[in-house]
Amino acid sequence: MSGIFDTNNKDSALFIGGSRISGQEVRSQNVMAALSIANVIKTSLGPVGLDKMLVDDVGDVTISNDGATILQLLEVEHPAGKILVKLAQQQDTEVGDGTTSVVIIAAEMLRRANELVKNHIHPATVITGYRLACKEACKFIADQMALKVDKLGREALVSVAMTTISSKILGTYGTFFADMAVDSLSAVKTVDFRGKPRYPVKSVNILKVKGASARESSYFTGYALYRPITSPAMKQMVKNPRIAVIDFDITKTRMKMGVNIVIDNPDNLEAIRKREADISSERVRMILDAGVNAVFSTRGIDDMYVKMFAEAGAITVTRVPKDDARRIAKGTGAALVTTLANLDGDESFDATAIGSAELVEQVRLSDDDVVVIRGAAEQRASTVVLRGANDYMLDEMERSFHDSLCAVKRVLESGSVVPGGGAVETALDVYLESFATTLGSREQLAIAEFANALLAIPKQLAVNAAKDSIELIAKLRAYHSAAQRSAADSTRSGLKWFGLDLHEGKLRDNVKAGVLEPAMSKIKMLKSATEAAINILRIDDMIKLLPEQQEEDPHAHM
Repeated sequence: MSGIFDTNNKDSALFIGGSRISGQEVRSQNVMAALSIANVIKTSLGPVGLDKMLVDDVGDVTISNDGATILQLLEVEHPAGKILVKLAQQQDTEVGDGTTSVVIIAAEMLRRANELVKNHIHPATVITGYRLACKEACKFIADQMALKVDKLGREALVSVAMTTISSKILGTYGTFFADMAVDSLSAVKTVDFRGKPRYPVKSVNILKVKGASARESSYFTGYALYRPITSPAMKQMVKNPRIAVIDFDITKTRMKMGVNIVIDNPDNLEAIRKREADISSERVRMILDAGVNAVFSTRGIDDMYVKMFAEAGAITVTRVPKDDARRIAKGTGAALVTTLANLDGDESFDATAIGSAELVEQVRLSDDDVVVIRGAAEQRASTVVLRGANDYMLDEMERSFHDSLCAVKRVLESGSVVPGGGAVETALDVYLESFATTLGSREQLAIAEFANALLAIPKQLAVNAAKDSIELIAKLRAYHSAAQRSAADSTRSGLKWFGLDLHEGKLRDNVKAGVLEPAMSKIKMLKSATEAAINILRIDDMIKLLPEQQEEDPHAHM
């Protein structure tokens, strides 16, 4: 029994049927898995990063340089690797940008922490040091590196969008898409119950239309649906519409499965058929009598009832996707009606479920008809129409544009930005190294390694741009060291805004150059990467159960 948990034997079978790996070996395996994942995506970092082509098991191709998208499509088996994939997805959800950076920093932190553990520094000491370093780093960013957007104006928002887009497929079109991102998001501004402004990204609808060049992409206020009006006999435009959003069929009523009607007289058959048609006709009249003149249905409407709507001067749009139906209902103040049944057992249409807008019209985009709702009563919406050569290009354009929307949203809501191009990471490296020397405990080693791990970002940016990373980073550190040692009113204090110019291969003031990122993005990135590294570093034992063996079927050969 004493040999069951024998840690020296890596294949030691447990009494539950499995294997156990312990100590340094499991730590090294986890670090190797994290580094392997970081190596996959690190060449896609920055404005001159390269794209990845991913082909899945059915042959579908995805071309992207977005870290979260690439990792999501990789089938990662290793448990530590899965933590980094989740980390990138979390960064994508919360901030929208910085997904590649967060994985690279987490992997570098792990590698350096593993070296410390090999040198007989206890993991608990490393974890304490990392936590302290992360706290100091976030404080330094907020106090020293963050700039308020109010002073910089709209130009700052365009610069943030431009910085996010620059590393993606849309980067070659200058400020065309950056301006579009700022305008489309500014148009959907709402105020929450605390009185704070909110910019819901979901209110910006992105339509992908094949054909024409990317520069022919356009933006307009209003919510667009990639569905036509049901019948050409209907009006193409309704002003001040009263809108109903329904989630049931308007077709001839049929008995449920397994329900039979037995009749004695064949003359009653026609009456039953007529009643089946009349039930839905009564429902249509209920909707029309409530004053509705625009119906959006997630299901189908029979031609017979479409004719009734057309004669009443109403328009109908069928087969609307559920997500779009919910957004229309929320924006116009309508309710998604799933049934007309009321508590008394009868059927009625509640007038409070009706929404309103300024205009519903059908417009033509390329070869398709699109229904547009303008001036929704409750929540404004805007629509961006992306044009491109093929599906792969349009998908990547959508991902890039969505990232820029998220970055602009974070800046608008938090109100602060930081310089990009490795400026923040280098400043933190210089600051944390001097901070580490003030500590008289073992944690100073962990903090120094944390500081060096942050340099992985500017180094990788320079490598991807085919520049000399050693010389550039040495210069950049000298600039930031001079800035932090000088007085606040000194001319040298302006050196803290300096970062990499990857196209020219030199250093520049990135605030003046307009290379800006949301301050929240950097803070979240540091916190998430530190937590992920600590979670993996905590692991010192891995017990893996063997899959259950299936018994052979004695009749399988027949």
